[in-house]
Amino acid sequence: MRSITGAGVRATLRTVARALGPEIPLTVHEVSSGTQVLDWSVPREWNVGSARLIGPDGRTVVDVADNPLHLLGYSTPMRARMGLDELRPHLFSMPDRPDWVPYRTSYYNENWGFCLTDRQLTSLPDGEYEVEIDTTLTEGSLTYGEIVLPGETTDEFLITTHTCHPAMANDNCSGIATATLLARELAAAPRRHTFRLLFIPGTIGSITWLAGNRDIVGRIRHGLVLTGLGDRSDPTYKRSRRGDAAVDRAAAMALAESGQPHRIVDFSPYGYDERQFCSPGFDLPVGRFGRGQHGEYPQYHTSADDLDFVTPGSLTDSHALLRRIITICDQNRTWRNTAPYGEPQLGRRGLYRAIGATMNRQAVEMALLWVLNLADGSRSLLDIAERAGLPFDTIVEAADALAGVDLLAEVEVGGV
Repeated sequence: MRSITGAGVRATLRTVARALGPEIPLTVHEVSSGTQVLDWSVPREWNVGSARLIGPDGRTVVDVADNPLHLLGYSTPMRARMGLDELRPHLFSMPDRPDWVPYRTSYYNENWGFCLTDRQLTSLPDGEYEVEIDTTLTEGSLTYGEIVLPGETTDEFLITTHTCHPAMANDNCSGIATATLLARELAAAPRRHTFRLLFIPGTIGSITWLAGNRDIVGRIRHGLVLTGLGDRSDPTYKRSRRGDAAVDRAAAMALAESGQPHRIVDFSPYGYDERQFCSPGFDLPVGRFGRGQHGEYPQYHTSADDLDFVTPGSLTDSHALLRRIITICDQNRTWRNTAPYGEPQLGRRGLYRAIGATMNRQAVEMALLWVLNLADGSRSLLDIAERAGLPFDTIVEAADALAGVDLLAEVEVGGV
């Protein structure tokens, strides 16, 4: 029973912590109800004991124990008997998908209700129904998880996923699972950036984190929001508000390298938590990576978003593309040519001999020349790769070789 607050979120984070293992600490934060967070306040905590709708014949029509989607999210407590006409405004179905249960919520407008298949709804007989909703709305807290993996620098790469959607595999158990795997892999490898991974409830979670971490925001150099990673749609990247941030260009490069159909869409202030990180006051370089977009596939926010809807192939592909985007951003550096007057003699420094066994010697030679020419302290390796039309890895290899003979000095680039 996950929602934006409550025991279901805590149980989910305990599952993530077990998957991470003791060597990767997941810090769990609790932010009290009523706390002012930017223009919002943290809502009351919602928990579910049980919820059933009982028909006139005494049989259970729907039970939240069978499917968390059966209960309208954030339903207030209710115990009552009523006729079908009075009950009907509190019943939600999908007439165009008669065998699916919809996912509906009422976070900030007190209400109660049940979600059921339209086939069930249309077959309900007249008579008196019993509503039993045992929920609590109390002064509790909002819960989110955070992992910080220190790197060589304090520059940060932010990765977030939302934890509030219950009983749906693509939106967004796929994001939770992939973020957990990424954390394990990043923790086990050398990393230049400090990586910060957030497991947060949608919208209010990112707003709460931003409100409490203004001192950290200025260190974020790249960011990705992970959503819907397991469906069969083409991989899709949504640019940050800036549109040309390094993470936007790294995503475009990774997708182009893959050689597969993909989509890159411009930023819009509608979607997931990228719209909070990219709000004008913060304007962070945070894009969103997923596959099918919200509302594009009929299974979205329904019981049909189940484990049969996600595929191992799509999850594997999404994970590989995310790793590539992260690698490009983490390897992207800015260098300065230490011998900029004329072309330095590379032969006597052994550089040509060092690349003699390289399969594409000509490409590496050209990469050496491009890096030397464009490494003026203002261009990154990503800039150079784009200008030269050469693979990013080839440019990185050339830069490492030149730095190895003191022809390049790294430049620290400040700012977000």
